[in-house]
Amino acid sequence: MFEYELQQIRSAEMIREADNHRLAREAIRARRAARRSAKDDTEGRVNRRPHSRRHRFARAA
Repeated sequence: MFEYELQQIRSAEMIREADNHRLAREAIRARRAARRSAKDDTEGRVNRRPHSRRHRFARAA
């Protein structure tokens, strides 16, 4: 009987862990979707130098 109770506890713990993992994945998907929809917004954040690899100042000789 004791082994059965331990198995029930382990099973419940695994179910809780799977639910937490699923919830985390849903949150990540929601954040990505929010970012994608924000990119389509015409009055979003303005970047002065988007993805620029050039440095701000010229290199000294």
